[in-house]
Amino acid sequence: MAVCMKGKDVISIHDLSTEEVWQIVKTAEMIKMLKLSGQPYTPLVGKTLGMIFTKSSTRTRISFEVGMNQLGGHAIFLSSNDMQLKRGETITDTGRVLSGYLDGIMIRTFAHQDVVDLAAAANIPVINGLTDLLHPCQVLADLLTIYEKKGRLQGIKLTYVGDGNNMAHSLMYGGAKVGMDVDICCPEGYDPDPAVFRSAVEDAKATGAKIQVTRDPFRSVADADIIYTDVWASMGQEAEHDKKVAALQGYQVNAKLLAAAKKDTLFMHCLPAHRGEEVTDEVADGPNSVIFHQAENRLHAQKAILALVM
Repeated sequence: MAVCMKGKDVISIHDLSTEEVWQIVKTAEMIKMLKLSGQPYTPLVGKTLGMIFTKSSTRTRISFEVGMNQLGGHAIFLSSNDMQLKRGETITDTGRVLSGYLDGIMIRTFAHQDVVDLAAAANIPVINGLTDLLHPCQVLADLLTIYEKKGRLQGIKLTYVGDGNNMAHSLMYGGAKVGMDVDICCPEGYDPDPAVFRSAVEDAKATGAKIQVTRDPFRSVADADIIYTDVWASMGQEAEHDKKVAALQGYQVNAKLLAAAKKDTLFMHCLPAHRGEEVTDEVADGPNSVIFHQAENRLHAQKAILALVM
């Protein structure tokens, strides 16, 4: 049954119901089919999205800007360098001001609390385009990709190999909501945030999903339907790069690791990839890889979010 999401913030998949997650996936599927068939779908005519970026981006900016255009609306790029945020205006004051001009805000930034504070102050929907804690829009697009490729989400096993970062967090939340098992396979000291892990495990009780942290990538991928990885040092963690590379050497997704999985196991990566670090070219460009299909689905999933909440 359809649920109304108008005016709703999308800050964390943890905050969405299973019905809302599925509504985004199914709406994205419909919007994608319309786009591929050349039929216009313009529910946001006359509406404007403000896009705040304190972290630079390729996929997030282009997919949201193009998405708003295709939905009949307009997007405004707001760099922190061009806003009063740079001169000390608070995020809450910014939210109140922008609420008088815009119909929605997407923000991509470092501190997750900034998104929470912005949403609390604004009276228009706020969408989390990425924080150091979470990346919900990416995972909603990933769920669409897995659903397209595997025909289901319930009972799928996804093994995430690498650093327990914002991608790992949102994958746990996403899996928990749709009944997809998520195994975060990482070395000691690189576990996901304990509070996020506990919340995901609690969410999973409703769907039967299994959320766990393991250490042995070869054992973990043996029965996986999806192998997923991300860069070892995220934006803003450049000083930790060498340390992380040394610690995560045994967690590279390469031909040897892929050979330990099932023949039809898919490889996913949120991109950008640091080829030769977390993944090799032969896997990223190989027949099991769906990374560019996955990247395209950012457009369709985000259009679904925009159409539903704005």
